[in-house]
Amino acid sequence: MDGYFRAATTLILIGILAGGCVSSGKFKKMEADKNGEIDVLQRANADLENQKSALNHQRMALKGENQNLSQRVESLEQKNAGLEKQIGSLSQEKASLEAAGRQQRQEYETLLKGLSSEVEKGQLQVRQYQNMLAVDLAEKIFFDSGRAELKPGGKAVLKKVGEALKGYENKIIRVVGHSDNVPVSKSLQAKFPSNWELSVARATTVVRFLQEVGVPPERMIPSGRGEYDPVDTNDTPEGRQKNRRIEILLIDRSLARELSPPGD
Repeated sequence: MDGYFRAATTLILIGILAGGCVSSGKFKKMEADKNGEIDVLQRANADLENQKSALNHQRMALKGENQNLSQRVESLEQKNAGLEKQIGSLSQEKASLEAAGRQQRQEYETLLKGLSSEVEKGQLQVRQYQNMLAVDLAEKIFFDSGRAELKPGGKAVLKKVGEALKGYENKIIRVVGHSDNVPVSKSLQAKFPSNWELSVARATTVVRFLQEVGVPPERMIPSGRGEYDPVDTNDTPEGRQKNRRIEILLIDRSLARELSPPGD
């Protein structure tokens, strides 16, 4: 390119010389001036080429950054969609838990209201235990020491309990017998070798009576814990009295299936 410009300049100058009288010194000066202009133009052209190349590199870099940003935006949109889905699921769970909580409070209040007279007399206690309802019966009202036969006064209270339980058709009723750690007297060990047998016998007696007053037997499960689930110390008469009790648990059918051992 440089030789081309210089050759063209020389031809122009020769033409000028041929057309008129120009001295050799003036010719050389004109040639040098033109060559200088050519050098300036060539440097300017080289700068433009360099700028063009730099802009192309910038364009390619920006294109790559734009692709990366697009991928990041797409990834963030996917994450956002996943979070919105989780939020929706958690909102549904929260609504379900709140509805279940309201239902449990209503069931507790209804049961407490139905047995308020017995609660005031100290014959039983109604409580909400985790997601279950519980009715705790004071053993001394229902059974004599070492016995599994219901007292007449206990039957009247238990009948009231049975009437209240009939309305909870969606519940499984687990009746659990509990005792203190005082061994069964020798005179009764032939019938109840230990507190295990005595606690189970008392729970079964309660279940049979509830069946007689109209509670469906397929909804009831008797069991005994003996002395192994105390609510108070066995070192004092007051503590042992609290430990001797019948516990009636109202459990949702779905939860009762989860609590049942395999094969039941």
